[in-house]
Amino acid sequence: MSWLLKSSIGKKLIMSITGIALVLFLLFHAAMNFTAVISEDAYNTICALLGANWYAVAGTGALGALVAIHFIYALILTIQNRKARGSDSYAVNVRPKNVEWASQNMLVLGIIVIGFMVLHLSQFWYKMMFVELMGHHEVQLGDTVVSPQDGAAFIKYYFSQTWVVIAYLVWYVALWFHISHGFWSAIQTIGWNNLVWMNRWKVASQIVATLICLIFAFVTIYFYVRHLWCPFA
Repeated sequence: MSWLLKSSIGKKLIMSITGIALVLFLLFHAAMNFTAVISEDAYNTICALLGANWYAVAGTGALGALVAIHFIYALILTIQNRKARGSDSYAVNVRPKNVEWASQNMLVLGIIVIGFMVLHLSQFWYKMMFVELMGHHEVQLGDTVVSPQDGAAFIKYYFSQTWVVIAYLVWYVALWFHISHGFWSAIQTIGWNNLVWMNRWKVASQIVATLICLIFAFVTIYFYVRHLWCPFA
């Protein structure tokens, strides 16, 4: 087991497995958010099920651990790679042919994604699950007091603000680049990397990244436009 924690291959494997798990979570999260477009009541029912219940709290803790492990190992590997390159890391290099832009900027993209996650958690998780864990049953949302389980109210409130919508759309773009490269790279690290299947996995990665980010973007824009047309809906 020591090779898994100490060797570069082991670190890459851990980062790959945690990354794939996070992509699966994002697929679930995107599907959950889309439910709000179809039925706000159904969305609030899901929010109630994922409130301060023990399984939801345990799942949130596990998710937080996955994010932390994924980011820490990405940082460690980046530092190791730069040390291995030595003085070459300070040289001005032209991007090699056939090397994706995202592959050279995964850490930066990851930092952007993590940064906006802090914003997202402060707007939703902190005022929903955390408030419930603290024993409160109401939370101030603008000029209105709502239940922390009224997820639809949170979506409508935050996605009615232009700066929030723009910030989230920027987040989705960074997320798309991160997933579209990271997903197939993780598959390659695990070992499914023969020539035929790698080309397929690259296409699948772009499809998955596009699906996730398009759903998130659609929900964000939908509620923003709906607010512009019907501000009291």
